[in-house]
Amino acid sequence: MPRRASAQSSDCTSTIISLAPCLNYITGSSDSPAVPCCSQLAKVVQTEPKCLCLVLNGGASQFGVTLNQTKALALPGACNVQTPPVSRCNGML
Repeated sequence: MPRRASAQSSDCTSTIISLAPCLNYITGSSDSPAVPCCSQLAKVVQTEPKCLCLVLNGGASQFGVTLNQTKALALPGACNVQTPPVSRCNGML
């Protein structure tokens, strides 16, 4: 099973990096997400929702990023972006 997670991590690397504009918000350094963060989040939700699941399940740590889980889960609402329920992550990973 770790091999599968590793393969998914490498598949999602560029997607996770594309969410860099969201870092200040999801690490707790900012009270609101930047506009580029929200537009990129909307793209990722449409194209690679499994990568968001990977981030929420600790995938960002491979990049040396410690997420504020509460802020990460609040990001879609703060950006007004509709996402699949987090409960669907289990079926995607």
